[in-house]
Amino acid sequence: MIKHIGIITAEDEEFEAVKNIMKKHEEIIIHGLKILIGEFNNKNYVLTKSGVGKVNAARTAQILIDKFDTEYIINVGSAGALDDKLNIGDIVIGSKLVQHDFDVTAFGREKGYISGVGKFFESDLEIIKKAKGIKINDINIVVGTIASGDIFCTDVKMKEKIRKEFNADCVEMEGAAIAQVCFLNKVPFIIIRSISDIPNNNNQINFKNYIKMASKNCAEFISYI
Repeated sequence: MIKHIGIITAEDEEFEAVKNIMKKHEEIIIHGLKILIGEFNNKNYVLTKSGVGKVNAARTAQILIDKFDTEYIINVGSAGALDDKLNIGDIVIGSKLVQHDFDVTAFGREKGYISGVGKFFESDLEIIKKAKGIKINDINIVVGTIASGDIFCTDVKMKEKIRKEFNADCVEMEGAAIAQVCFLNKVPFIIIRSISDIPNNNNQINFKNYIKMASKNCAEFISYI
C-alpha cells in the first residue's frame, strides 16, 4: 500500500487553499467525507475537511488512519492569537497541544488533563525540526503551544485565562483532538495554524475577513514540509 500524508482542514477556505497546491488529484467519498488523493513535491497526500469542532476532527483523523497507510497527519487552519506579539497572518507551529475545555479538576487533576493520556500532546520532533527551518517573506513563524476547545473564543477574559493556564500562543477548535487520536494510534502529527483573528469581544468579524489569507499562508507553509 502507498503511504500517504494526511491533511485535515476544518473550513472550506482552508480546504480550497490546500487543494490549490495539489496536483493530479482524484476525489473519493468515505463515510460522507470528501477526500482528495493527490500529490505535490513528489509526495502522496490525502486531503479532507472535517468540519468545525473536536468530535468532527477526531472522527476524521481516525478515518484517515483506518483507510490509508498514513505516514503522518498535518492539521492546518486558522486560529485566534493569545500571545499579544502575534499578528494577523502569523503562523504558529504547535509543538504542544492541549484541550483547554477538558475539565476534571473536581477529581484533583489539572485543567486540560485527560485520563490515560495526560495534559499535553507533543507534535513529532522530526517534523517540527523540518518545519522550524521554513522561512516565508513577511510572515512571523513561531513554535509554541496551541489550545483547542469547542468554543470560538471571543471573550478577552477567556483569552487571558487560556493564555495564563496553558502558556498557549493561540486558540482554535480541532488541533488537540486530532493530536489525541494520533497519539492513541501511534501516528506522528503536526498542527499548524495561521492567525485569523485576535479575541477582542468582536473578533468574529476579523475571522471572516482574514480566514482566506490565513488559509493561504498555511497552504504555502506546508508546501515546504
